[in-house]
Amino acid sequence: MSQSPNNVSYHDLTSLQNIRSQSKSDQPGALRQAAEQFEAIFVSMLLTSMRKAGEAFEAEGMMNSQTTKFYRDMHDSQLATDLAKNGSLGLADLMVQQLSPSVPKKSMVGQPMPLPQAEAMALPTQRQAVTQIMPTGSTMPPAALIKAQSNLNLDAAKEKAITQAQAKWQINSPEDFVKALLPAAKQTAKVLGLDPMALIAQAALETGWGQRMIKGANGQQSFNFFGIKANNGWQGKTAIVNTLEYRQGVAQKEQAAFRSYASPEQSLQDYSNFILNNPRYQQAVQATDDTEQYFTQLQAAGYATDPAYAKKIMAVYQSPVFNQLRQEQHSEATNAE
Repeated sequence: MSQSPNNVSYHDLTSLQNIRSQSKSDQPGALRQAAEQFEAIFVSMLLTSMRKAGEAFEAEGMMNSQTTKFYRDMHDSQLATDLAKNGSLGLADLMVQQLSPSVPKKSMVGQPMPLPQAEAMALPTQRQAVTQIMPTGSTMPPAALIKAQSNLNLDAAKEKAITQAQAKWQINSPEDFVKALLPAAKQTAKVLGLDPMALIAQAALETGWGQRMIKGANGQQSFNFFGIKANNGWQGKTAIVNTLEYRQGVAQKEQAAFRSYASPEQSLQDYSNFILNNPRYQQAVQATDDTEQYFTQLQAAGYATDPAYAKKIMAVYQSPVFNQLRQEQHSEATNAE
């Protein structure tokens, strides 16, 4: 990869003016420098986007300060410039190839971006990979190939299940919300020793009866019914959204990362694990036979920052929607007998 003879930076207006002047006498050299500066801008934007994506995890870190961010941004800017000069992404080379008057133009529409030679050699096709793995004359695939194929099948099955769960989640009323969650809530309630309706009441408060569900960047439902945030130990998908938190009784808007699930069943199961395995909520676990006391202890342990959290859940739990569904369930049970 060729490099610019001059140490220029897109941050320096004088350097950019020099490129403009150079273009009158040395078009290829000026084009190379301009392309590298464009690549530096692209890399800088990429680094900035990555930093913003991780801000939710750094909100309470000891190194999270304006001074730290200032020097970090300076480092990122220099890193972007260095990466562009070294041709790390190959974007500058591609621009020079397409814009240089001395190079024949090729249509790039519908064509993949060419990879540097080293990267292209490191990415064999599936046919080549199978040929390298399979022993000559062997009729049985090796264990590694079987495992890889199993993983692909498993991933495909997971994606299909997620797609089906997304398609099935159609909530048009509070009654729809309760009925949709009731089967999974009954299973989770057995583990916790809690009334299934209590779980649904908490989920209804957190999601506005399913109408304000947290969504991921792709617009898919996260099925996060209980507002559980993604801590450092969470290995699953996340959704970063704005949230309202109470700090010393004052409501504040903050950005936070929340856990994202493949289905309502997975969300409820994780909720029970989260409550049962967290020492701070053991007082609430001991009070699951009393719904109001359970939520009071949950709030006291810091589950939510809203000072009226327990009262709001109980208001939902005792609402006409829940009373009507309790009567319907009672009638169905009586008729079944």
